[in-house]
Amino acid sequence: MLAVALAVGTLLATAACSDDGDDSASTDASTATSSAGERTATASPTITPLTSAGAQTALITAGDLEDNWTQVKTAASWRNRLLIGTVDAAQFLTGKTQAADCQRLLDGLYDEDLLGPPPGPSALTGFTEGNSRLLYQVAAYQPASLDQSFDWLKTLPTACDQFNAVASDGSTRTVQVVEASLPKAGDTRQGLTVTVAGPSGGTPVTLTLDVAVVRVGDDAITVTNGGTDGADHDSTEDAVSHGTTRLKDVREGRTPAPEPSEFD
Repeated sequence: MLAVALAVGTLLATAACSDDGDDSASTDASTATSSAGERTATASPTITPLTSAGAQTALITAGDLEDNWTQVKTAASWRNRLLIGTVDAAQFLTGKTQAADCQRLLDGLYDEDLLGPPPGPSALTGFTEGNSRLLYQVAAYQPASLDQSFDWLKTLPTACDQFNAVASDGSTRTVQVVEASLPKAGDTRQGLTVTVAGPSGGTPVTLTLDVAVVRVGDDAITVTNGGTDGADHDSTEDAVSHGTTRLKDVREGRTPAPEPSEFD
């Protein structure tokens, strides 16, 4: 009888061990399935290269901006002569190096290619409100070129904090560059406020421009906004926030919403 009892006990113990093993295997399988599902759910979306049509679709509209901005078709021809001038290198500690950086800033703002001529697809649009203009551009660039441009932009509040530029008529313009805050959008961003004070047609004027550049992958958004009445920073922030969302949608194959659901 003792032998029978021992045999039964052994069988029960063996069955218990077998059941424990099955539960463990089932749990492992369940965990693996769950992990695979999580990986699928969090997989990065497919990014498509920016096309000319995509760049046009990524442009903001008047609905992305607060206030009474009016979209116009003449933005490609906008130029502000207050931005024309030769930087005086004598006032800089490092002379030609700093002067070249500041000259590049003025020339880029005037020519509307602050990041340089885009080698890939691009599009731009513009809006007016009173004496203010908002220029919005989307373009594809080479990664190394964007790296260098953002490195340069980040130095400007220090390298070009204040300098003089001489106009073709010999008059002097005082330029100030300060860093400006931007919404946390895109992969990296740089905001500046640039003021240019000097005579225009014999009358003293001051041009104030918000400048915002946002990188999204190998593409970038550039915004310049302002005029002789100042710059509306809230509109710059709207352009950056909603414009970045539109560009991300295009890059990920989605159609941007006609207008944002609400303003920040």
